[in-house]
Amino acid sequence: MKALDLDVLAMIVAVADTGNISRAAELVHRSQSAVSMQIKTLEGALGKPLFVRRPRSVTPTQDGETLLVYARRMLALREEAWAAVVRPDVTGRVVIGVPDDYASSLLPSILKKFSATYPKVEIQVVGLPSVQLAPLVKDGSVDLACATRVKGLSGEFIRFEPMVWAANASAGELWRERPLPIAVFLPGSVARENAIRSLEQAKIPYRTSYESPSILGLLSMVEAGLAVAPLARCAVPAHFALLDAAQGLPDIDPLEMILARSTKSRRPPCDFLAEKIMAELRR
Repeated sequence: MKALDLDVLAMIVAVADTGNISRAAELVHRSQSAVSMQIKTLEGALGKPLFVRRPRSVTPTQDGETLLVYARRMLALREEAWAAVVRPDVTGRVVIGVPDDYASSLLPSILKKFSATYPKVEIQVVGLPSVQLAPLVKDGSVDLACATRVKGLSGEFIRFEPMVWAANASAGELWRERPLPIAVFLPGSVARENAIRSLEQAKIPYRTSYESPSILGLLSMVEAGLAVAPLARCAVPAHFALLDAAQGLPDIDPLEMILARSTKSRRPPCDFLAEKIMAELRR
């Protein structure tokens, strides 16, 4: 039981999230050898392997997956306990801007955890495309923006979010049509620009069958079998098919996700939410 040290569990979670001991070591600020040794020590204490080690990746075993569920809960409880004692009276209001494709898939769980830890902080979410969030961050209308890097919007790098072609496979092989019917965001969207550039470079004719500022419109077109849509992978519903070279479609450049901050955001509630976003989304 003593082997279930919280710092060791943090290493287990980092390895599982990154799939790589070297990258995990960077996240927990330890050496690669120290992380490897701690994991082996825990495996020895448990009498079971927690990871399957391959030349270029590390994946949890079934026992590893079981332990991960508890590890995440224990680490979250530690964070809540620390905040409850060290930061018990944090109050205020944070306005965060986020595009639809990130808002629906990435932010809900983060904001839920944050609100549980800081119940006195009021959060307002502004859902707009990244290009429209840029001036709001500049003038301070939005404190934080978890968005795609666009002209006029800079911030701290979070991660590269893969882009994929999404389709409703049950509606037929629409991706074989030429010109290819696509549903995309409005002009100015990096996702749109990346997708169209990939089609043009691959010399695949296409037609824009639907444009929308909202991801709901794009998903509706895909659901109806009227178009394929280039989307951030995190925003694709589980029942959609992900298309690639096997279906004749080109790779799309990923989106650079950043956390932008206004000059008015230098206050504790914004700092703590920014920390939470960075920690969760860099996994």
